[in-house]
Amino acid sequence: MKAPVKNNDLEKRVFAASPESFDALCLELFRFQYDQNEVYRKFCEGLNTDPGQVTQIEKIPFLPISAFRSHIVATTSFEPEAVFESSGTTQSTGSKHFIRDLALYRKSFQTAFRHFYGPVEEKCILGLLPSYLERGHSSLVMMVDELIKQSGHELSGFYLHDHEKLHRTLQHNELLKIPTLLIGVTYALLDFAEAYPMRLRTTTVMETGGMKGRRKEMTRMEVHRILQGRLGLSLIHSEYGMTELLSQAYSKGDGIFHCPGWMRICLRDEDDPLLVRSASGVTGKPMTGAINCIDLANIYSCAFIATDDMGKLYENGSFEVLGRLDNSEARGCSLMAI
Repeated sequence: MKAPVKNNDLEKRVFAASPESFDALCLELFRFQYDQNEVYRKFCEGLNTDPGQVTQIEKIPFLPISAFRSHIVATTSFEPEAVFESSGTTQSTGSKHFIRDLALYRKSFQTAFRHFYGPVEEKCILGLLPSYLERGHSSLVMMVDELIKQSGHELSGFYLHDHEKLHRTLQHNELLKIPTLLIGVTYALLDFAEAYPMRLRTTTVMETGGMKGRRKEMTRMEVHRILQGRLGLSLIHSEYGMTELLSQAYSKGDGIFHCPGWMRICLRDEDDPLLVRSASGVTGKPMTGAINCIDLANIYSCAFIATDDMGKLYENGSFEVLGRLDNSEARGCSLMAI
């Protein structure tokens, strides 16, 4: 019996991606996935894509994110080590991301976190993710749980609905000047900040988006303004990630996101989805369009995903999330409009 294909060499090179090697890695991974991913290959064939003619990343077909709701998007044949699931809505089925090797996901979020925030061992990690914890199979919960364990701090942990205990922990850490990261779903952070206003100095607050139907939709700017006022902070951090990705982009304020070296954002024209533009085409004024995400860590699913988000792309590759496409189906993990 033929052993399932596993591209160990590509795995190693993905996380060493540089601006000089990124495009070549994209093209190599495109051909690997075209050959080994039936769903993606059929999508490409439907667009009459000749893989031999794809010589630049703007010509790579981006799989609609809705495919993760209706198909098993898998590159190579494997028994998944895990299946990440999105919450979906009452009108739709949630997405499922079949994970061949959780070590890839751990490598991705651990490396990115250290790049943007330094050693996790130097921080107390507090998770306020009630809706994610309640439904299970969440990639975000796994990420935060791993960071909590790695931090080694005795007060690191999930606080679910216990806002009073969270308040005491933050007061304790502030008094002792302990560097702290509070990462939470948006509605839960708002609930906490309104019930326990305080002045934070050594704590970073990071929202992951999502109202989950618990509150009226608000723009990111509105949410950040409330959190800044109630928690005495000048900046609120944000995370851009989703069930269908193995990587995250981070914003340290003002809603401007930056990607790790193996992740990149392109934009597609809302009226012509095959017209894709990368940051190299931005000169001065930022471009606006629908967000296409390249996540090279998605070696064994699909690295090229057309999301349902609208965005603004800057010359240096950073980006903003402007909201949802008008005709996109609402998803439980949808990010807020700006």
